[in-house]
Amino acid sequence: MTKAVSQSPIEEQRKEKREMRLNRFAIVTATALLWILGGVVPCAQGQDKGKYSLISPDGVAFSDFKGYEDWSVVSSAHLEEVLKVIVANPEMITAYKSGSPGDGHFFPEGSRVVKLQWKPKKSTEAPFVVDVPDVFEQAFVMEKDSKRFPKTGGWGYAVFNYDAVSGKFAPDPTAHADCGNTCHMAVKAKDYVFHPYQVR
Repeated sequence: MTKAVSQSPIEEQRKEKREMRLNRFAIVTATALLWILGGVVPCAQGQDKGKYSLISPDGVAFSDFKGYEDWSVVSSAHLEEVLKVIVANPEMITAYKSGSPGDGHFFPEGSRVVKLQWKPKKSTEAPFVVDVPDVFEQAFVMEKDSKRFPKTGGWGYAVFNYDAVSGKFAPDPTAHADCGNTCHMAVKAKDYVFHPYQVR
């Protein structure tokens, strides 16, 4: 049986100093991380708070669409000057998958859809010609609430423009921005919704 070798007082002092330095480093690192995260989280929360406090001239609140950043994609569209991605809340996605709109089925109250719009640019990295999103411009939103919006087929419409320089949204000052119900009358039979849920 081997006997444990005891360390000399000098070696024990070195070990204690090394442990103290490591502990100090861990404390300083943890403090720095907490300070950084403490600044980042309120900053992000502040941006969301500012965005979600906005209300359009027609009374559509951006806060009704909270979490849209993570909603499922319905479809996409490409105009010469705009790339669009259309997303919808879980209630609307469920309705799409159940056959809405069609055969007398319409979207339920509380359905919400957001059309995210970017300026396009040609990719400088792809080995082929392809347009990719460049500057984010606006979020066009629709929500189904027949009590609040009886004159427009039960849907409320709004556009929240995005300023890339300030990083802030602002409600479009026109009452029915981006054509709103006027354009969507063309698809009244489809519950005023242009885009079908695309096969994937």
